[in-house]
Amino acid sequence: MNLAQRRAKNALERTKKLNRKQDKEFKKNYLSYVDRLGPAIVMNGLGQALATERAAAGPQPENSQQRAHHELYRSLKQWLCGEGAVYESSEDLLEAIIDNNEILYLRAQAEALAWLEWHKKFTRAYFPTDNADNEVTQ
Repeated sequence: MNLAQRRAKNALERTKKLNRKQDKEFKKNYLSYVDRLGPAIVMNGLGQALATERAAAGPQPENSQQRAHHELYRSLKQWLCGEGAVYESSEDLLEAIIDNNEILYLRAQAEALAWLEWHKKFTRAYFPTDNADNEVTQ
């Protein structure tokens, strides 16, 4: 399986897991945040965009908005810090970004944007929108 296939598989698995475990309000918030994160990365850089996402989650996510921010940050952390990833085996994504060189940072940023493209498509396919009350359950 090549990198593009692994990326798509990971994004789909993450979407399906969230679809099974979360309520409709969470999903609507999450979908909105997924749509906004890519442009935020392009405008502000990966580090600032993820720091903002992490801050919006708060120290102990309590409501669906905070949980959605937390899970989006966690989704990217799992991809960027997982096996064979840019920051493989790093425990903290923000620390990994700060502690490593610019080459890895640019690679991580490109990888985050590529992963988000898949994740955005899958969340749009599986999560409810304002126009549709029916959810795809798989």
